[in-house]
Amino acid sequence: MSDITQPRDRDANRATPVDGPPVDVDPGTAGVQAVVPSYRPSGSLDALQELVDVAGQVPHEVARQAGLSVSELHSLRHLMSAPMGPVELARELGVTSAASSGVVDRLVARGHAERRPHPDDRRRTVVVITESGRLEIFSRLAPMFAGLADIDAALTDDERALVERYLRGATAAMRALM
Repeated sequence: MSDITQPRDRDANRATPVDGPPVDVDPGTAGVQAVVPSYRPSGSLDALQELVDVAGQVPHEVARQAGLSVSELHSLRHLMSAPMGPVELARELGVTSAASSGVVDRLVARGHAERRPHPDDRRRTVVVITESGRLEIFSRLAPMFAGLADIDAALTDDERALVERYLRGATAAMRALM
C-alpha cells in the first residue's frame, strides 16, 4: 500500500513536550521544527501560508478566465512596466526566445500587444502592451484591488505600519531563497 492508502496511525502526529502532555503536531510543522527549532505555528504564519498559496493560484485562475496562458498573462504584466524586446521578455519569463515569440504572436493576434520598431535599432522590435491588454488585466484584477483597498482603509496608521513590517520581513525571508 502507498502512504496515501495506508490507515493513519492516530498517534503518529502527536508529540510529547518535555513539560507537558502529548499534543497534536502537524507533520509539516514537525519537519520545519527539526531544522528550525525556534519555529512555532501561529495564526499569522497560517494566514501567511494561505496568502502565499492563494497568490500562487491567482495567475492561473485569471489567465483561465481571460482565455490566456499563464505565460501570456505574465507577459502582459511585464509589458505594463515597460516595452521590451522578445528576447528580454523570454528572459523575464524564463523561456526560450522561440517560446517568447509564440507568446507575443498570440498576444498580437488578440490585440493585447503590438510589435514596433526598436527606437534605436531598426533591426530589432519591441513589444508594447495595448490598451486592450491593459484593460484585460485591470478588469480581471479590479475585484481583488477593491478588496485590498477596503482592508487597507480599515486599518489605523499604526496597524498599517505593523502589517507592512510583517509583510516586508516575510518577503525578505522568502527572497533569501532566491
